[in-house]
Amino acid sequence: MKLQPIIVSLLDTDLYKFNMDQVIFHKHTNLVGEYDFRCRTAGAVFTPEMLEEIDAQIDHLCTLTFRKEELDYLRSIRFIKPDYVEFLRLWRPIRDYVETGLSEDGKLSVTVRGPLFSAMQFEIFLLEIVNEVYFRMTYDYDTLLASAKERLDAKIAGFREGRYTFRFAEFGCRRRLSREWEDEVVRRLATETKNCVGTSNVYLAMKYDLTPIGTYAHEYVQMYQGIDEIPLAYTNHYALEDWYDEYRGDNGTALTDTITTDLFLYDFNRSMVNNFSGVRHDSGDPYEWGEKLIRHYQSYGVDPRTKLLLFSDSLDFDRAQALYDHFHDRVKVSFGIGTFCSNDTCERALNIVIKLQSVNGRAVAKISDNPEKAMCRDPRYLEYLKSAVSFRLDREKEKTLR
Repeated sequence: MKLQPIIVSLLDTDLYKFNMDQVIFHKHTNLVGEYDFRCRTAGAVFTPEMLEEIDAQIDHLCTLTFRKEELDYLRSIRFIKPDYVEFLRLWRPIRDYVETGLSEDGKLSVTVRGPLFSAMQFEIFLLEIVNEVYFRMTYDYDTLLASAKERLDAKIAGFREGRYTFRFAEFGCRRRLSREWEDEVVRRLATETKNCVGTSNVYLAMKYDLTPIGTYAHEYVQMYQGIDEIPLAYTNHYALEDWYDEYRGDNGTALTDTITTDLFLYDFNRSMVNNFSGVRHDSGDPYEWGEKLIRHYQSYGVDPRTKLLLFSDSLDFDRAQALYDHFHDRVKVSFGIGTFCSNDTCERALNIVIKLQSVNGRAVAKISDNPEKAMCRDPRYLEYLKSAVSFRLDREKEKTLR
């Protein structure tokens, strides 16, 4: 390993990994998952030297276990349960679950296979490793860091001067320039502005006494597609029910777009509207989405000003401010801002993802509100899922016309 270790703590991940994993630990330990890596950035090339470093970093990751102070911190989070923390005391990343490769034209492949409660934990760690290796071995790191510092100074000045007035959480783990740089970004945003309400990075939340932020990701809803007894178009229903059963109204910001927001809203009924504190946007037009959710709350007689709209789709501070100005007097508004915080440099950030592809041998997919975000290795299954969603949407619309 030529670089210093990139992952030095198993808390160096997004909070929602623990949230989702706890539900799986209590309810779905029989699920086996498979994840694939994809780089969506045209022209990005990985080298054999990068692959060698990535493999060495994964080897190091799989030597780590949770330290006592880390487990104690997880216990202090009100909705993390003691039996799950005891499981984490025994858990470690298993190297055999991860395979890597490199094509002749420089395309990196990473696949994770294993019990879902274990395989799902690799995503953030692997993205952190891949991204940092790529940027350190492709560019002059000191030049990148200097530009990142200059841009962070300008962002902080924007808050101090009143140009930015919204509140947000730092969501930058997966595409950060480096571990050290995300640390500095979180520290400075939290101490030099009054607008950073927390971070998704559990390690940095612990280090700087910040609120860890996060609920669940698309993979949580997707995994229900792999359960034989659950109809595809009703996976949101079962995901929301299990989440409420686990957390009883705590830890409640629902992600709407896994199989389209329009379908989600049929399962986001009066009970769920009352049980969840808000919803998160991650694809499609954010203004249309926000207006749609406000109307949905009003249809149940709920004052939208008591609920949260959390925007998290490819945001910078100017976009966030515009959304805040549009919505803030009608609903609670906050933002999860990732790459723009943790990897805004003179070079273009990579658009990299690791997505759940199958559960118990069955293909799974997300559709989202943006067709370009769909990712499924089985195009026939993707079309089947879309037809199931369309069929239920048509059926629900027919019910309202009767």
